[in-house]
Amino acid sequence: MVGYDPEAEDRTVSSAQVAAAGSMAGLITRALISPMDVIKIRFQLQVERLSPRDPRAKYHGILQAARQILREEGPRAFWKGHVPAQLLSVGYGGVQFMSFETLTELVQKRGGELNPSKFSVHFLCGGLSACVATLAVQPVDVLRTRLAAQGEPKVYRTLLDAVVTMYRTEGPLVFYRGLQPTLLAIFPYAGFQFSFYSSLKQAYEWLLPRDSSNGNLKNLICGSGAGVISKTLTYPLDLFKKRLQVRGFEHARTNFGQVRRYTGLRDCARQVLREEGPRGFFKGLSPSLLKAAMSTGFVFFWYEFICSLFHCLNRSSR
Repeated sequence: MVGYDPEAEDRTVSSAQVAAAGSMAGLITRALISPMDVIKIRFQLQVERLSPRDPRAKYHGILQAARQILREEGPRAFWKGHVPAQLLSVGYGGVQFMSFETLTELVQKRGGELNPSKFSVHFLCGGLSACVATLAVQPVDVLRTRLAAQGEPKVYRTLLDAVVTMYRTEGPLVFYRGLQPTLLAIFPYAGFQFSFYSSLKQAYEWLLPRDSSNGNLKNLICGSGAGVISKTLTYPLDLFKKRLQVRGFEHARTNFGQVRRYTGLRDCARQVLREEGPRGFFKGLSPSLLKAAMSTGFVFFWYEFICSLFHCLNRSSR
């Protein structure tokens, strides 16, 4: 049910219901994966090696980081920045899925003699829909990163305090920091998500043609696989985005280890390569892959599940 299908003539889900399904899928998924997201952000922002051999490293493993965060900051720390993260997920999910469905329908109906493959259509439309959603929610993403990155004592007491302080001290453009690497990363990431999800579903149905009773399981497995592949292919740009989003916020991270200042995307990439080596581009990859598997799997699972509910309700009301 993800993407326009010209053969699905009985589809009755409206654009508003698609947006609602995307928003609800984002909300549920965000609540489930927030702890992994906090750990991933801490790893991405750490300059020191993620290794117990480096005595300066605050974090060097998922379980060690989880225990340390729990001991130093309490269980609520795993949901730091959760309110803006939920706003991000709800807004992003709604805009992305509505844009994706609209774009795939437009391409399929007006493609004419081009006859593009489903993989390429989903890649292009998935990337474009993600860019539209990103532009809509980027300020919330910056707020979420700032709130998740801060330690104790907190620099920002509340979401409103963060908005006011950032605006007064750094100006309105602070809410779009990291936009360039975000757009560069999100287009191929989302494009691969949608295209690999479609391809993996086709592969699943080819391998298990009689397994029609486990549609929800298929959606979860294929979504998780698409998330892992997409995240691995585009991960360095996600790391650059996080480093640039906390620019001007370095004073709040002195308790976490070394702090670096970056003037832009290329400067960030050069410094990471020079000081942290090629492996530095993949810091936090392990929790990111776990998060990507969980988040993408859950998003597609809940989206298709909620769209199916809407479809059934619409048919029964006829």
